[in-house]
Amino acid sequence: MTSFLIVAVLIFGLFFVSRINRKNEVVQSVNNSLIKGYTGEDFEEIYLAGGCFWGVEAYMERVNGVIDVSSGYANGNSENPSYEDVIYKQTGHAETVHVKYDPKIIDLEKVLLYYFKVINPTSINKQGNDIGSQYRTGIYYVNDDQIDIINNVVKNEQKSYDDIIVVEVAPLDNYYLAEDYHQDYLEKNPNGYCHINLNLANEKIESEIDNMDKIKIDETLYQKPSEKEIKEKLNENEYEVTQKAGTERPYTHAYNDLQTKGIYVDIVTGEPLFSSDDKYDAGCGWPSFTKPISSEVIEEKEDKSVGRVRTEIISRVGDSHLGHVFTDGPTDAGGLRYCVNGASLRFVAFEEMEGEGYGYLKGIFK
Repeated sequence: MTSFLIVAVLIFGLFFVSRINRKNEVVQSVNNSLIKGYTGEDFEEIYLAGGCFWGVEAYMERVNGVIDVSSGYANGNSENPSYEDVIYKQTGHAETVHVKYDPKIIDLEKVLLYYFKVINPTSINKQGNDIGSQYRTGIYYVNDDQIDIINNVVKNEQKSYDDIIVVEVAPLDNYYLAEDYHQDYLEKNPNGYCHINLNLANEKIESEIDNMDKIKIDETLYQKPSEKEIKEKLNENEYEVTQKAGTERPYTHAYNDLQTKGIYVDIVTGEPLFSSDDKYDAGCGWPSFTKPISSEVIEEKEDKSVGRVRTEIISRVGDSHLGHVFTDGPTDAGGLRYCVNGASLRFVAFEEMEGEGYGYLKGIFK
């Protein structure tokens, strides 16, 4: 009977851990900055302790602008400790990740805000199921210019907690790389233990929510015509694209090369969708944008029509098929590429916006 109970507990435990990690298996990193070859002048660095370094490393690698992450042991009282030393010999080290990031894409404040999303900053020597001083939280800086930024972030984070934040803030005294098997552990062991939700790396922090989410476009200003009116309004290609999710041939639409200042609206309803300020040449043959004018005017849905999963984009009011969004866009603009059929759009030049009722959007231009 005892043996049966032990086996049952083990099976349940494995099932539980697999469920914890399945939520992380679906995470697809959209961090196009995670490459090697940066020189010392191209990146900045910070050391972060947040519990078991397996999860913190995998999480930070998914943050756009981070270029490299390693796992190690920081600010202890002995040299070159092993994992067993840190656990059993009270060396005082914290499991820590060394984060290198491109300041042209992400600054220290944003790196720290991502860090605070996945730690319990009021917990002493405990994160997730891990208990011990090696699992304490800590921010270890490498130069004095970082101190004010760190203190300001901690001060602002404190407003969200009744208990005192106990994250250790100190200069980096020492850091030793962990053993090879700890590096990229979750990449090597997809079902390995992880105490944090890696998906949170794909959710923007508040300071990254730009004017796209502050611009409000009143959907009641635009209406979808009847089916008969749509057929009368659109030519054969425009109807095929917008109403039947068709795709125009690349490099065939004039909007692919258009560089004039203005906005692109849904050809069916006139609802404003994209700005020329966010248009760029992606080399794909279709008009491409880094973002819509406002996130609310675009809807997304899964598309498996070509034998692989893509993300289809549709206009809010007109329910018009526009194209697809991909994660290979410019990293300094968020990393997205809204690949749009020119046939689904109508261009309104900046000089004509007032006369066509879009004057309220003139302020979006730089």
